[in-house]
Amino acid sequence: MRLMGVIRWLPWRWLLRRAARSQGFLDPLALMARLRRFGQPSEVAEPIELLRAGMVFHARGLINTRVIQHNLDWVWPYWIEQQFDPYSSAFLPRAFSITHVNLTHRNWTAVGRPDCAALPIVDPRGLVTAMEDGWSLDGWILGADGTALYPSRAKTAKQSLTNEPDDLRLTTQTAQSGMTLETRAQVWRESGPMASSHVLVCDYEAESATGGQLAIALRPYNPEGISFIQRVQCLADETGRAGGWRWQVQDDEPGSAVTDVHFDTQPDAFASSDYVGGDAALKANSGDAPAPVSGASTDCDTGLVTAVALYNLGPGEARTIRLRIPLPAAATQPDAVGWASALAGAAQLQVPDARFQHLYDTALRTLLLHSVEDIYPGPYTYRRFWFRDAAFIIHALLHAGFADRAEQALARFPERQTRATGYFHSQEGEWDANGQALWILARFHALTGRLPAGVSQAEWLRVIRRGAHWIERKRLPADDAVPEAGLLPAGFSAEHLGPNDYYYWDDDWAVGGLRAAAVTVDAAGDRQLADWMRAQADDLAASLTRAHDADVTRLGRAAIPASPRRRMDAGAIGSIAIGYPLQSVAADDPRLLGTVEYLLAAHRVHGGFFQEMIHSGVNAYLTLHLAQVLLRAGDARGLELMDAVAALASPTGQWPEAIHPGTYGGCMGDGQHVWAAAEWVAMMRHAFVREENGGLVLGAGLQTRWLQAGEVLGFGPTPTPHGAVRVTVHPDARGAHRVEWAIDGPDPDWVRIALPGRQPLEMTGALRTAQLPESTP
Repeated sequence: MRLMGVIRWLPWRWLLRRAARSQGFLDPLALMARLRRFGQPSEVAEPIELLRAGMVFHARGLINTRVIQHNLDWVWPYWIEQQFDPYSSAFLPRAFSITHVNLTHRNWTAVGRPDCAALPIVDPRGLVTAMEDGWSLDGWILGADGTALYPSRAKTAKQSLTNEPDDLRLTTQTAQSGMTLETRAQVWRESGPMASSHVLVCDYEAESATGGQLAIALRPYNPEGISFIQRVQCLADETGRAGGWRWQVQDDEPGSAVTDVHFDTQPDAFASSDYVGGDAALKANSGDAPAPVSGASTDCDTGLVTAVALYNLGPGEARTIRLRIPLPAAATQPDAVGWASALAGAAQLQVPDARFQHLYDTALRTLLLHSVEDIYPGPYTYRRFWFRDAAFIIHALLHAGFADRAEQALARFPERQTRATGYFHSQEGEWDANGQALWILARFHALTGRLPAGVSQAEWLRVIRRGAHWIERKRLPADDAVPEAGLLPAGFSAEHLGPNDYYYWDDDWAVGGLRAAAVTVDAAGDRQLADWMRAQADDLAASLTRAHDADVTRLGRAAIPASPRRRMDAGAIGSIAIGYPLQSVAADDPRLLGTVEYLLAAHRVHGGFFQEMIHSGVNAYLTLHLAQVLLRAGDARGLELMDAVAALASPTGQWPEAIHPGTYGGCMGDGQHVWAAAEWVAMMRHAFVREENGGLVLGAGLQTRWLQAGEVLGFGPTPTPHGAVRVTVHPDARGAHRVEWAIDGPDPDWVRIALPGRQPLEMTGALRTAQLPESTP
């Protein structure tokens, strides 16, 4: 204890500065202080969780820097082949780049099942990464005439995601010089004598006009870069069929996890190498790779083992090799459920638009894949929990009819709340979390008529009370003579808004969460708490109004910046949350629409919203936020934004978090962004039915071309506060339309039929059908 006291009194800051300067380095403390001046003073400069993730990300980038550029004769994944090719539009000079990371083709797609927590991913050229952040498998063809087909180097490829009734299969096809290769990846559930387990199944189907060899390769990398392999051993496969084969792959250090890769057929030849020997692909190309030997192994202290299994191809003869890789089980094994049963009862979309239909059907499966054990915004880079993303994803689950998945996720909210303070903690310093947690809890209650299972109603009320009191205590004094008076303090908030600031996004969510949860608390019988929460929401809203009034004077326009200390910039995208999803202001609010007009005029690229801050790419889910606000205001430009987002989707129906304006590949975040998929589900739902002030708006987001196609349109059933709703639009030969809707609960206050190009028709009572003319009179 005495020693600890002495250590505590040592002049650490002085020692650190002196040590740095003595070696010719900048003073790190002075540098950090300088950096913090670019944002507003905050108790959390940057969430430790984000710093930790960033360190891991750039640690890999440092390793990439040491490995890739010095070994460009290796076969690398697609993003590296493109980003390091001086003739590619994705080429990035590397002179002063400390880390080499994927900034141009952050695209991948998860395969799995609705009862499987593991999320294997496949890149745009068929590279399969079975384990989280692990090594990968690739396939290529070596022609007998000396030509070769490497998918990662091919100029073009076709990739598709098949949404069959009880299967989700990703297929990648490449062809070149008389050679064709098709790889298929899917996850199966297999039953054993003790328990069921999941396996990743990969089929490699190859054909070469001149004959040659199919190569199936073990690669020490994935779509982010290097992923170490310490050892691979070849063994006869006793668990498979006769003639089977397997690799035992050990990653990183001795004693770490060992993964079995089962081949249905023993290779005709085998090549392997350590880092010093170079890529095993070079040995495979030599044509004299030996036959495999059971028990043989290759080790590499550097952690860059490569291996290639070779299968002979006769001229013009197709050959298929199947691999099976057992996947890790979830901490809590979910009940066995296939795609057909998981999707039973989901809201169905019916539109004469194959692209929109496929994107919706795929988005439903994306939501289910990423909500098995928790809510994840992505299968790889973002395979962790945020309240922000979870609020939108859970909302989409509710829209789609997956109330059980939404409830499962919400049941974990109490354990994620800091009891002493009431803070809903996923990342420190993000002050939007409490408002979002309260809001999505209230939305669940509004759409299902109950609070989630897991804890008692009394405990849920305590959770809500603690969350509301955190907002009250966290606010700044309202009587200070500063622009941010009465608001939440400066924080990191959503990273796409900019450096630490007094973000309106945080306050808007706090107001929206308090008001929505007050309705839930009132329904539960605690009128006193509900009234207090409404009063808190009104008081915070008054502080926001004062700040917004000052903004109008300061900016000389009716618009809402990101914070009371900012000019108009791309961060203002957060301020439109009052229009969608919160609906805190009227649809035609001048400041809301003024903000949208600014964003469309100043930050639109390839038809979508271009987020200049951090993301530096076109953002699909934020573009759809703009579309939601526009369509709520009756502005048909929202339909154009829907089309723009559909056009930006990958061939497998996915969106990365941000899209490179030159390569159209991902440039930020996860390559399969679940929040974006959630927004597509919400967009399709609101195209047919949207709740508004006790009523329902029907058909406001239907594309004109759908109405002109002469086919039946439909959506539902989708839950609303009035019960499940199903909307159907029937055309007639004259171009008029009959709109029908079924509601299995109490009548809404009103129903407005608002098809584009038609005069809106508002109705009350028990009517469930309306006839609309061909066009607006």
